[in-house]
Amino acid sequence: MARRNDQVALGPNWDHLTIRPLGQPLAKLVLAAFSRTMDRDRQAMLSGPKPLRNHNVPAITVVDAGDFSARLLRDGLLGFGEAFITGSWRGGAGAGDLRGETDAVVEWLTVYADALTSRETARAMASKVGWRWRMPTTANNSREDARQNIARHYDLPVEFFRLFLDDDLTYSSADYRHAATLEAAQAAKIEGILDLAEISTGGRLLDIGCGWGALLSAATQRGACAVGLTISRKQFDHCSKRLADIGSASVILEDYRDHRDAYDSIVSVEMLEAVGSKSWATYFKQLDQLLKPGGTAVVQTITFPDHRMKRSLGNYSWVDRYIFPGGELISLEEIGRIVSRETSLELTATVRLTASYATTLREWRHRFCDNLDSVRSQGFDAGFTRIWALYLAYFEAAFRARFLDVWQCQLKRR
Repeated sequence: MARRNDQVALGPNWDHLTIRPLGQPLAKLVLAAFSRTMDRDRQAMLSGPKPLRNHNVPAITVVDAGDFSARLLRDGLLGFGEAFITGSWRGGAGAGDLRGETDAVVEWLTVYADALTSRETARAMASKVGWRWRMPTTANNSREDARQNIARHYDLPVEFFRLFLDDDLTYSSADYRHAATLEAAQAAKIEGILDLAEISTGGRLLDIGCGWGALLSAATQRGACAVGLTISRKQFDHCSKRLADIGSASVILEDYRDHRDAYDSIVSVEMLEAVGSKSWATYFKQLDQLLKPGGTAVVQTITFPDHRMKRSLGNYSWVDRYIFPGGELISLEEIGRIVSRETSLELTATVRLTASYATTLREWRHRFCDNLDSVRSQGFDAGFTRIWALYLAYFEAAFRARFLDVWQCQLKRR
């Protein structure tokens, strides 16, 4: 991995993770303070691999106390995540394969997220200020920044994503409310979105952030004329090939802010997360301008509770550095405020898929961990696999604890 503007890009160099470990006396003090916090949150932190004292208590094991403590002291939660990459702490008793280890991490993080939510106060949030000055601001989302940010995540080889997604390469929450498998749940999600968007035969549909084209293909089966927008070159290439034989579907390599046309329906599935808070109003105003009078838009997006959203704006986290540079999460309340203040849109219906997202992420994580040999054969090293395993585990726990939500929002143009 290599550093670029204090973010991490794929490469052979892991120098950015270099840190001088703390000496034993100071490391013991940091571990003791951290351990007291865990005990208060009904969790366990074990120093050195050894049997769990209480199998009913979610636990992590600190393998390298000096490295773990130095990262935690210097960078807070960002350092905590990086200590997982280097193997300084592990899930559960610290033994076993990555799937079992991250199962334990999910249990631990779920309790942590639940405890954090229950005691979220101004004083607790203020305690993090000491770390913030060391962290760069979240990346801007100018057109060029947006292209680079999206490329960092979505321009990984499509063969990599095939290792854990469903056959249609649908990379967003499925709908497990009436489905038992990932494939069925993703199909149910797509059909549900098309229902909410009120797709009709002969209608024109725009998909902003169209991924690898599954929803575009499904829309044409309902008789719609579908257009997809993406700024990912690799997704554009894949969609172009996938849709080549479908005359009523096409994909454009274009920023949503530059598109000009008129549509009966617009869908945008988990793309708002990449827009950035400074452009949220621009995003919804663009939906308004692209919709025909009486048209319907459906936005599926991950959200924070309103108070947490306000505190998170401008923060820089492990997720920003390693997974989604430039990303920020909105709240359902903020969506309502923006559309009522800035547009002629009306929020007319919502569907909550939070529990389904936890299940989706668990299935992705298990498939990813079960295919580690194939991941490595594509040239990804152990650090990369631990980054992705922790990313999937972190979000699974966040949805399980309702630290995060995911909503489908139906918006009608008045």
